[in-house]
Amino acid sequence: MLLGEYNHTIDDKSRIIVPSKFRDDLGSSFILTKGLDNCLFIYSISEWQTFEAKLKALPLTNQNARVFTRFFAAGATECQLDKQGRIVIPSNLKEYAELTKDVVVIGVSTRAEIWDKEKWNNYTSEDNITLEEVASQMSDLGI
Repeated sequence: MLLGEYNHTIDDKSRIIVPSKFRDDLGSSFILTKGLDNCLFIYSISEWQTFEAKLKALPLTNQNARVFTRFFAAGATECQLDKQGRIVIPSNLKEYAELTKDVVVIGVSTRAEIWDKEKWNNYTSEDNITLEEVASQMSDLGI
């Protein structure tokens, strides 16, 4: 299970360290793609296959389904860890997430996310998220 929040930096070659606690769950090879909220999603190969099966099951005749599938699949790339536990962030994904030097890598149970640190801080600020409001709507989702 991927949990926690880790601060890292992107080096001059667009590499970041994948937190060591994530490496066992992700494996040495995994999928990096565009995520929602202008971050990047990281899926283990098995989690990506599960997600991809759900995308494949969407009706081709539904325009929103096509847009959703294209968003994730076209932005996806397979990454491999180097000997120091780093991956290279492709320029298209780096631009999409507006990653600068400081990033935050978070675990979200079955996936990890990479955020620009300033964007993460803004996203999680009390001005942006009122946890009580979100929690009150979770009952609609069965929580």
